Amino acid sequence: RNAGDYIFYTDWAWTSFVVFSIAQSTMLAVGAVYYLLFTGVPGTATYYATIMTIYTWVAKGAWFALGYPYDFVTVPVWIPSAMLLDLTYWATRRNKHMLILVGGTLVGLSLPLFNMINLLLVRDPLQIAFQYPRPTLPPYMTPIEPQVGKFYNSPVALGSGASAVLTVPIAALGAKLNTWTYRWMAALNSSTL
Repeated sequence: RNAGDYIFYTDWAWTSFVVFSIAQSTMLAVGAVYYLLFTGVPGTATYYATIMTIYTWVAKGAWFALGYPYDFVTVPVWIPSAMLLDLTYWATRRNKHMLILVGGTLVGLSLPLFNMINLLLVRDPLQIAFQYPRPTLPPYMTPIEPQVGKFYNSPVALGSGASAVLTVPIAALGAKLNTWTYRWMAALNSSTL
């Protein structure tokens, strides 16, 4: 049973890594770009990523308190990618479009790389599988082993490529949210006069 769990988790590990790379890089970009353009101060993106990291550490502590292994939740590495976002904004003299194009691309490319370095420090999944065996599932709930596709040979490359493409329009969304926020604030202020 434990060996089966190990095979199952490691088969899905790279698929999960790619999915989470896209989700985390886009989530970082939309929030960081929004707050960065709202304040106009380089450094805001790193501040935002630090807060996200602290929240995740709290969540990790909660899972650990429930009896799960310490490595059950791996905290994403957002801060270095956010620093690249801040650096882009600063280096291009607060150019919003360069922030979206260059900054968004850098976040998408770098976040999977930093997260893979993070995952290399996690304990061996086989050791975890033997220490924390999964309850035996009934046959109709037994997961089907996934077929590993040709792109999964390099999850960092696939995650970075997909994230770099998708993070740019999501960064643009973060910038657009500012426009809506300012309009909402203006409408609110004019209605109270």
